[in-house]
Amino acid sequence: MGNLEIYERVRSVPAEAQRKINGGRLNGKTDINPMWRIKVLTEQFGPCGIGWYYEVTKQWTEHQGEETAAFVNILLYVKAGGEWSKPIFGTGGSMFAEKQKSGLYVSDECYKMATTDAISVACKQLGIGADVYWDKDKTKYTEKSPAKPADTQTAPGQDARLAPVLQELHRIGYTVNSVCKTYKIDSISDMSDLQIKDFLQRAKKMPDKEPA
Repeated sequence: MGNLEIYERVRSVPAEAQRKINGGRLNGKTDINPMWRIKVLTEQFGPCGIGWYYEVTKQWTEHQGEETAAFVNILLYVKAGGEWSKPIFGTGGSMFAEKQKSGLYVSDECYKMATTDAISVACKQLGIGADVYWDKDKTKYTEKSPAKPADTQTAPGQDARLAPVLQELHRIGYTVNSVCKTYKIDSISDMSDLQIKDFLQRAKKMPDKEPA
């Protein structure tokens, strides 16, 4: 087997397994469907437990203020040429308790998501999804780009998804900047579909602004 044989077979990610991240700290980056990685591992090495498997070696949490993050370390093993590989290390993390405007949000799936993240890190070392990481994505570890100045905020009408948000902002008398602060984004155009839905649900409970 050539050194790059597996890498070349698993580097490309089909479009249907990719999702552009809109909004938040990872805005503009690319997310890969985790089940695609499982499919690739199965195609290349065999069913889980027979041709590949992983061991969870550590689970722990770390606290910062009111927030808590969960972390998982794994060792991934694959069988190639009839022999098991040395362990391939992966570490992943996810929020357990996250401070939001409405209060502290606690996730009961934090370890599951951290494990999924750890598997993706281990898979990356085999070259799985390499084209996304190499060409299309800056990854979450890349230096954060500078924030957009206030005068570059999306104007009404530039994004059809934002029309209901802008309409509600006008009704309740809130500013675009207040939305950006709430969701910790640089521009209102960075709002994800989930954030838009969340905002509209909150706005419905708010009264109209008082007339000047």
